[in-house]
Amino acid sequence: MSLLKSLTAATLLFAAGFPLAQAGDQPMGFFVTSVGPGNGGDLGGLEGADAWCTKLASDAGAPERTWRAYLSTQEEGKRGISARERIGQGPWYNALGELIAVDLDQLHLNPNIVGRTALDENGNRVKGRGDSPNEHDILTGTMSDGTAYFPSVTEDRTCRNWTSSTEGSATVGHHDRHGGGNTSWNAAHDSRGCSPDNLKSTGGNGYFYCFAAD
Repeated sequence: MSLLKSLTAATLLFAAGFPLAQAGDQPMGFFVTSVGPGNGGDLGGLEGADAWCTKLASDAGAPERTWRAYLSTQEEGKRGISARERIGQGPWYNALGELIAVDLDQLHLNPNIVGRTALDENGNRVKGRGDSPNEHDILTGTMSDGTAYFPSVTEDRTCRNWTSSTEGSATVGHHDRHGGGNTSWNAAHDSRGCSPDNLKSTGGNGYFYCFAAD
């Protein structure tokens, strides 16, 4: 097959939605959690969320890596920890070897995060808008550029730094890039509360993003 025909075939496969990289070509460095810890917005803080990412990746048989939850925090009088500062420099690939983003800039400007690519640690599709139930709300607690909120924002947007399963609220993104006129993967809207039922009421289930920081 000529080089031109090879490139044409690859282009057609990509346009049809088939990944050009096959499983195993690139190590997984990104996933949406297939399940949350089960306590709403209480993830055990950043440490607990990171440990959950590590557990899920290990259970899925992924190579050992340094996993970090894509979550920001809030602090009184100053900005908290920013999600983008926790996850390394990239590139990141999903469980099927598809490129999500080459670096932090692409991740926050034009990432390959849609319903087809924002897979869980096992390479399975996560339910989104149009599914029953809709579970596209992904916890982030961050602004769209991946940074923590300014201290002028006094409302809780991180479920009390990921320790509350009752009061508070959390900023969420839509992994499928659909819903409510907001297509942001990391800052679509705030939740109605931090309990499991509160998160489910707007289309979530306590899921969050995990990135390999190494």
